[in-house]
Amino acid sequence: MINLTLILRRLAFCFFLALPMLAGDLHAQIVPGTGRKLQKVGDDFEAEDWKYVPKPPKASREQDGQARFPTGYSTNRRWYESPKRGQPDTVRIVPTPAGGPAGSKQSLLLRSLATGRPGLTSNEMQQDDFIMACASRVGIISTRRTPSCVVRVYLPPFEEWENRTGSHFGVRADLRTTKVSFRKRFLLGDKRLTEAEAYWPGFFIQFHSRTDSRFKEDSAVLLIRGDQYGHEIRGPAITQTGWWTMGMSFTPDGRVHFYASPGVDRLTAADYITSSLPYGYNAENFATMFFNSVNWDDGRTWSTSFIIDDAEVFVLR
Repeated sequence: MINLTLILRRLAFCFFLALPMLAGDLHAQIVPGTGRKLQKVGDDFEAEDWKYVPKPPKASREQDGQARFPTGYSTNRRWYESPKRGQPDTVRIVPTPAGGPAGSKQSLLLRSLATGRPGLTSNEMQQDDFIMACASRVGIISTRRTPSCVVRVYLPPFEEWENRTGSHFGVRADLRTTKVSFRKRFLLGDKRLTEAEAYWPGFFIQFHSRTDSRFKEDSAVLLIRGDQYGHEIRGPAITQTGWWTMGMSFTPDGRVHFYASPGVDRLTAADYITSSLPYGYNAENFATMFFNSVNWDDGRTWSTSFIIDDAEVFVLR
């Protein structure tokens, strides 16, 4: 005689064992842009009076410890200069390039010349930051709410890019975790120590110049930062310039999920690239998203001109 109760118990036990795997699959398909859009953060840059107010000399705390307050800001208070690396030298509203988001008339151009210490050149690759005011407007967002961020980025034709193989632009997230360490104590055992740790996963747009002997023609690729060791993961090749949509979602299991596709349509499950625990950290909180303008800091060479539009933040819960 079949023991129906025993069968049901065994099925329930198998389902319980499978939950972590099922949860991982579901989390990997939390497409950026899912849920409720937060209206107090992000920008479509359509306001006629949109303006950015720089406060030179810009910050360079990463290089010389100088934050140089007050920092630059947009008059709608949705963007601000990074006290760590300073803002791009050009932050300007421009007409939306062809193929942009439906109804968009204005977008934002980001470009830099002096990405290192003000008044000095380093003759090495440096970057500026352009930061969305998120935590200051809506607070730190727990990954238990499954936040995500999305942006449209315009990539100019390859012949207009800075003639340099390497990273040219970044789309990043500011995440927080708890870092645990142990301090040895004589006869008392190890003492457990915890501290808040910030880290910054995201996308870098990597250019391969045909003037570099390693490459026959100009091309680009998306690099994902990064894997559990902080190494970059090679993403899809950029076979067409123009508009791209990029997004990241952050799930309660601490993972970061990366999506991208050409065009300006909403991201879908088909645009999934990879998931990871960057640097081996479990994401606990989302603070904001930001952008990097990268160039060779020689005092003469401008970075590639990238244009952004419809920068958005969502929460699932």
